[in-house]
Amino acid sequence: MASPAYRAAKRATDLALAGLGLLLLAPLLLLLALAVRWRLGSPVLFRHTRPGFQGRPFEMIKFRTMTDARDGEGNLMPDMERLSPFGAFLRSASLDELPELVNVLRGDMSLVGPRPLMMEYLPHYNAYERLRHEVPPGITGWAQIHGRNAISWQEKFALDAWYVDHASLLLDLRILLRTLGKVLRRDQINTSSSETMQLFTGSGNHDYSRHQRQG
Repeated sequence: MASPAYRAAKRATDLALAGLGLLLLAPLLLLLALAVRWRLGSPVLFRHTRPGFQGRPFEMIKFRTMTDARDGEGNLMPDMERLSPFGAFLRSASLDELPELVNVLRGDMSLVGPRPLMMEYLPHYNAYERLRHEVPPGITGWAQIHGRNAISWQEKFALDAWYVDHASLLLDLRILLRTLGKVLRRDQINTSSSETMQLFTGSGNHDYSRHQRQG
């Protein structure tokens, strides 16, 4: 369990870096907002309720990446059919996640932590998988620099649990630097075959002992 000193230092670091990031990236954020409005329409921001620290819900904001395409009966088309080439570019460059810096300032998220998943997944978690909610969710995390959507749910949960067990400011800095490097190289951020994860329906009493909880 993270110490109070670590949690306080992490929050101070989040506030400083997220505030500086929003200030420096303001021109880019404006250009992206205009581009999303032109290419995909409104609303520019995608808002969705996700579980945060201890599973408490919050509204996560991202740039929109999908259209409102519907079938003949008026139902939304599947996600991959609504994901536009422009939206896929935003995801591959992780530009769609920049508005989450506002979530960091609000205290809903941290710069580093397990990625917030779906509220409907909560009842499916076993005790091991619920460990990911012992820290605030993050814009990037240990699982993101080890494959993101290209790894299995079991691998993702094992990496999240490892992070919870070993969380420190030094580890957070390491994750941020590796994330920056991957974004600049567009390495293992999102591939065409893994734009979105399959829905999680539960692991039951899955044996995680074979999954590494190490870096």
